[in-house]
Amino acid sequence: MGASRSSGLADALGPDEGAGGPPEEGAGGVPGDGPESPESAESAGEPMCPEPPPDSGAELLAALLDGMDAALCAFDAGGVVTHWNREAERILGWSAQEAVGRTGFAGWAVRRADAHEVQGRLMAAMDAPGRQVHEFALLRKDGSRVLVRTQSARVLGADGKPAGVYCAFSEVHAQIDLERAIALSEALLEDASWGVVLVDVDLRPTVVNAYASRALGGGRTTLLGRPLGELVVQGVEELEAALQHVLAEGAPGAPAEFWVTLRTAEGERRRCWRSGFLRLASPLAEEPVPLGVGWLFRDVTATKLAQQEADRLRFRTSQLHRAVRTASECEDPMEAVTSLLDFALAGFADHVLLDLTAQGPTAGEVMEGERLVRTAATPSDAPGPCLLVAGGSIPVRYGPGHPALQAVERTGSVRTSAGAGEAADAAAAWAAERRWPRDAAHALCTVLRSRGRTLGVLTFLRAANRAAFERPDTAYAETVAARVAGAVDLARVVGAGE
Repeated sequence: MGASRSSGLADALGPDEGAGGPPEEGAGGVPGDGPESPESAESAGEPMCPEPPPDSGAELLAALLDGMDAALCAFDAGGVVTHWNREAERILGWSAQEAVGRTGFAGWAVRRADAHEVQGRLMAAMDAPGRQVHEFALLRKDGSRVLVRTQSARVLGADGKPAGVYCAFSEVHAQIDLERAIALSEALLEDASWGVVLVDVDLRPTVVNAYASRALGGGRTTLLGRPLGELVVQGVEELEAALQHVLAEGAPGAPAEFWVTLRTAEGERRRCWRSGFLRLASPLAEEPVPLGVGWLFRDVTATKLAQQEADRLRFRTSQLHRAVRTASECEDPMEAVTSLLDFALAGFADHVLLDLTAQGPTAGEVMEGERLVRTAATPSDAPGPCLLVAGGSIPVRYGPGHPALQAVERTGSVRTSAGAGEAADAAAAWAAERRWPRDAAHALCTVLRSRGRTLGVLTFLRAANRAAFERPDTAYAETVAARVAGAVDLARVVGAGE
């Protein structure tokens, strides 16, 4: 919206507000005559109130209208231009001195062939309440044409009757760009397939769309104004550091991925968010003033887990392939066993124990743990290769219910872990009770079977800083155990033949 310079502004003041209006009757007919005159007030000892300069209202109106971002012109009831602001001058090239006082747009701002229709549609706003929207092709001062979108409405006089029309207009492409920007922001903040969160400079959410509210585990209004640390249990430091960086330095050039642990009503859950950031600055400030950060993210947990599983499977397959090739070159079958276990241990576990049955044990002897003999193991106090135990004839006395004995009983695999959240001393006692290295917190025991016979138990152990064994780990351990059992069986056959 805009206004004229000073021409035409007197119309807005009204006929009785000008500096040169005639004196009212009943006041003595002479300025200063009567009880309300300045002279009588001064003689009565009453303080005089200074009157504002006669043109201050006009100057203020001109400044306000000229400072507006939209082009504005106004017509009186006869169609004469009364106001013309700077934005109108910028778009069409006609100055306020050239525009104010002209009747309609004919011959200068509109082609004569179109002038009657344009003028009629503009002035029709005098007879209709509310705003009317039209699109016209106007002429610039240089003769070129520009398509504008106008909003016109009537202006009522003091008597309540239509006294004219004001018309705000802008170039159509600028209006369309604005509408697209508004439509885009509304779509992003409603039903976008990405999470959108607007974060203020204090790193608190101010706007959250539906996707983000579901991902964060809260309602769109309940999440507003809350610190991110109340929603994210782990990973909030990395996320806040990224937001601070964007506020200080600007948006990064590529999306970033953050693993976070969320606190939800169902418990804690770990998620991976692929995130992009935009620094938000006020378009109205002379210098860029950060308003916050636009954070766009998408939950890619399923994709990342699938990628990790594929990478893990590829690595383990490669390790098994290398292990089999190495074992095939070993002359001693038990040397092949330790080679197999060294390759299997890489990236899979921290310790491995090989407990074998004595030759021809009875089922009761194995279940009591009297005849399981520690044959090979990794060092219990530090990482190292799997080595055969010197002597190897002393049984390992596992207590009743030991996971290794359960694996023999089930002819399968058993997974177990120390209690979650236990202190270090309690976890060490848990491992020592089961005759495992003291740093062990997760165990996977799988039975060794060959030619329909149980040959022993293979135990993989992980420290507390690693995740517990899962079903895919069990499948891998059983594959390793099958190869180890074959080598152990061969060693016994060769030893019996000698």
